[in-house]
Amino acid sequence: MADNEYDIEKIRNFSIIAHIDHGKSTISDRLLELTGTVEKRDIKEQLLDDMELERERGITIKAHPVTMSYKCSDGNTYQMNFIDTPGHVDFSYEVSRSLAACEGALLIVDAAQGVQAQTVANMNLAKDRGLEIATILNKIDLPASDPEAIKAQIKVMLGIDASNAILCSAKTGQGINDILEEIVYSLPPPSAPKDDKTKALVFDSYYDIYRGVYTYIRVVSGSLKKGDTIKFLATGKTFDILEVGIFNPKEKAVDCLRAGEVGYFLANIKTPTDVKVGDTLTIQKEHITTPLPGFKEINPVVYAGVYPVDSSDYEGLGDALAKLRLNDSALFVEQENSQVLGMGFRCGFLGLLHLEIVFERISREFNIDVITTAPSVQYILEKTNGKKDTVDNPAHFPDPTQIISIAEPWVLCNILVPADYMGNVMNLVNEKRGELVDMETIEGGRVFLHIKLPLNEVIIDFNDRLKSMTQGYASFDYEQCGYEKSKIIKLEMRINEDPVDAFSTLVHASKAEAKGRQLCKRLKEILPKQQFKVPIQAAIGGKIIARETISALSKNVTAKCYGGDITRKRKLLEKQKKGKAKMKKFGKVSIPQSAFIEILKSSDT
Repeated sequence: MADNEYDIEKIRNFSIIAHIDHGKSTISDRLLELTGTVEKRDIKEQLLDDMELERERGITIKAHPVTMSYKCSDGNTYQMNFIDTPGHVDFSYEVSRSLAACEGALLIVDAAQGVQAQTVANMNLAKDRGLEIATILNKIDLPASDPEAIKAQIKVMLGIDASNAILCSAKTGQGINDILEEIVYSLPPPSAPKDDKTKALVFDSYYDIYRGVYTYIRVVSGSLKKGDTIKFLATGKTFDILEVGIFNPKEKAVDCLRAGEVGYFLANIKTPTDVKVGDTLTIQKEHITTPLPGFKEINPVVYAGVYPVDSSDYEGLGDALAKLRLNDSALFVEQENSQVLGMGFRCGFLGLLHLEIVFERISREFNIDVITTAPSVQYILEKTNGKKDTVDNPAHFPDPTQIISIAEPWVLCNILVPADYMGNVMNLVNEKRGELVDMETIEGGRVFLHIKLPLNEVIIDFNDRLKSMTQGYASFDYEQCGYEKSKIIKLEMRINEDPVDAFSTLVHASKAEAKGRQLCKRLKEILPKQQFKVPIQAAIGGKIIARETISALSKNVTAKCYGGDITRKRKLLEKQKKGKAKMKKFGKVSIPQSAFIEILKSSDT
């Protein structure tokens, strides 16, 4: 829309809410094609997903705004700002900030699969923001589609009247024009600003090695143009704007961004951490001090150690993590040194998907083989000296006599499961120390479970086991719900009576013995034999709760004796016995790195 045609009433800002594989990216491609934003010759599948990993997995990892121009049936041309947001729960804060930049959202539901857990979670975020919702049923061309049943499901599960939902097929293009008309007529324009003072919401950023940080913004009031001196309210930093623009879908410079519009600016920002998602941007000379609501610092919830398999790759791994942090401010990295794994890094992530994506990118984009320690969560310790401390690494766990109480993070899980698998799922929940909060029965023979679970029980294998025991039919989503006091202890693994921190772990007291036996058995299988018997022990404080013994390598010292008195053989056996006892007393067990890799890769741990 040209500057002289600016009209806030003809702007529509919207996002899309959908579960994985419900057709969000395909509908986005059709919208870009139909509005002429992208030429037909340039159209490719998942156009807004730049990363190879995004395209391969069919998920959105990074937000991608795009501005489209659409001539409606009423004869007017509308500016449509579409913000393609991540769908996964790990990125829920980024999603909430992107939704804050919109007035409406398209709810896309697969007409064959129906509402899934992730859809419910993101719909709750949209409702909290007061967004107007337009409902779309996709994949109506599939033989298994049942639009009427899905409409009833949406009404029950989401509380939305879906009787007038648009029926479409992104694959064939059917109903896409109706979606554009629905955006114009059903979704509201931005509210007229109360004053002319400039305020803009930062909802994402991207680092370019040549131009610095592209800051993605939604202008709430006032305007931004080249030459303005802007200020970030959360960090207090100021910069001069060098360029403002929109995404079409690539960057396109414009003269000015006005209230209601979505775009970017460049201001010679070289450090990505200077830009925080959710921050408020103002013009420095206007002296605004009240930020837009909703900003918070993003803190990691899952931690893991990452080490190069080849120690010569240590510097390369450090460079790789530094480059990933440029476009991922939520990634926490600090140096760490392990006695057995050598030099490495302790990393913090928003969740398991975030962790998986980072490690996959290190392997693919930087060609570095890494070992990762088992993921852990951050515990809050109340100590006898009156201080509160946080710990996420068993190696830093203090003496139990210094601790009054320990609190662990809990999450509220939403699980959608066919009723036939309810018994299996509830057994898993009980095994994972979960608590049933609420249960709803839905049409179509499905059950919607609301369950509280400790986060450390969720991050290891919960999703994999849930999928396998329900043959892939269950969908699962979770959100943080605070800390609760719990009996967390350090399970220490000792090999030949020497503690090995790399194998030690923090567990709930009720699971310590089973975990200890499991680790002892696994280590007995993996560790090589020595010239003497090697005890493997699992201990809590000074108490041994599990033990296995690796038998000694045997040598037949009497083989050279043939005939003669039996006392000769006895002397040799006594001598061997004394030698092994002395060796056990002074000998050290050298644990090969392959053993650590085996343990860390093992699904049992």
